[in-house]
Amino acid sequence: MCFLCFRLYPKANVTRLGPWAHFNCSFSCSFILDPRDPLFLQIGALYLSQVVKLFGTDHIYNTDTFNEMTPPSSDPDYLSAISRSVFASMTAVDPAAVWLMQGWLFFSDPNFWKPVQIQSLLHGVPLGRMIVLDLFAEADPVFTYTESFYGQPFIWCMLHNFGGNNGFFGTVESINSGPFKAQNFPNSTLVGIGMTPEGIEQNPVIYELMSELAWRKEPVNLAKWVSLYAVRRYGGMHDSLTAAWKLLFSSVYNCTVPHYVNHNHSPLVRRPSFRLRTDLWYDPADLFEAWRLFMEAAPSFMSKETFQYDLVDVTRQVLQVLTASFYQDIADAFGNKKMAELLTAGGVLVYDLFPELDRLLSSNQNFLLGTWLERAQSKALNEKEAQLYDMNARNQITLWGPSGEILDYANKEWGGLIEDYYAQRWGLFVQTLVECLDHGLPFNQSSFNQAVFQIEKGFIYNGRKYPTKPQGDTYEIAYRIFLKYYPQAMKRLLQTVKGSPSSPSSAFP
Repeated sequence: MCFLCFRLYPKANVTRLGPWAHFNCSFSCSFILDPRDPLFLQIGALYLSQVVKLFGTDHIYNTDTFNEMTPPSSDPDYLSAISRSVFASMTAVDPAAVWLMQGWLFFSDPNFWKPVQIQSLLHGVPLGRMIVLDLFAEADPVFTYTESFYGQPFIWCMLHNFGGNNGFFGTVESINSGPFKAQNFPNSTLVGIGMTPEGIEQNPVIYELMSELAWRKEPVNLAKWVSLYAVRRYGGMHDSLTAAWKLLFSSVYNCTVPHYVNHNHSPLVRRPSFRLRTDLWYDPADLFEAWRLFMEAAPSFMSKETFQYDLVDVTRQVLQVLTASFYQDIADAFGNKKMAELLTAGGVLVYDLFPELDRLLSSNQNFLLGTWLERAQSKALNEKEAQLYDMNARNQITLWGPSGEILDYANKEWGGLIEDYYAQRWGLFVQTLVECLDHGLPFNQSSFNQAVFQIEKGFIYNGRKYPTKPQGDTYEIAYRIFLKYYPQAMKRLLQTVKGSPSSPSSAFP
């Protein structure tokens, strides 16, 4: 758009918007052609006519003009002109056009999108000719403070997952009640419910519940629903699995923290520092007990693929929680200048827990880094393109940008990635802390970031091939991990009850 306007139409009224996220403007700056410029309608209609020519139409067109971008003006007349012009370019090609728009911008930038700005943008389109996706309605339903989007139809959506992270999470009470509250809202303009995750293939129980609600006229009885979940998922009844799922559903899958944004904050998948989050919205005792119950039922259900997946997943979640505990130990040992404790906690984390987790994940088809990379490379037409796709696939789940602009946003817990990425970072962290204690030096986060970036960048370009088939016996690996770490998990719970050690954030302000 900017090249066309500047080269062919130097007098076009074009405004340069700011960069997106933490990217340099050369990567992410956008340009917007003023909707009142005659070129706006001309270019918009030309573009849409080609889209319809190539793909046909269902008369619904998705356009997100200011998604995570601040408009050049907050003037209500300007915002109405924007939406009128966008819609005019649609109807010039398709008189029956309906504009589908994400409502994320109203949540992500509330300082700009006040009621008058929201209403001006929405009312630039005739009522009924726009559908708004209330994108994050299970946590922050925008319809509740916009009078049902000021009359425009909307779809209640469950976002649930940011970045496609592994990690148990859910807001089952909110999900179960939300669509029906929207339906019964005064003058509701609800026209449907939907799912808008940034990544799927995780937390299948949440997506099963949400999918079922589309066929319901009222919320389900959550206690009854989950008590039958194991039977539906594994094809057989077992008291231990019923009890395990009840525990998970009432704890880790029932986050009630207001406006909680589900990025996986576990230290396991974050660049090491002394400012990592270790807070949980649930009692880990429920998770550990569910793990024990899964192990109890495992001999009878290992032939079921769904059970194999869940056994890996619940064990993975336990080790994720234990990583935070060892991180606390590392931070406390360094803060108290206790070398032996630092070596013990760091050694267990880097040389036992992470390798065991990598072996566990590598034993199941659904947790393999190699599969992700192979799929990316398979789209290439030649070897050079395959290398580019491989690099981009690695970058997206790690640095997400040449310099880590959205570092660890799309973190994953996959076999191969644990060993060659996360364990390497934590190994360097522990080594650096040992050297600092040995020489009586303070830890320098900036220097560490520069050093660890070489590990992160090295992974992106190492070219290593990773298995695309599972390796090892899932049950044997999970059982070995259980024998080693379940007693530790329970011991740590008892220590927490008696009095938690100081957190890294308080020890290192």
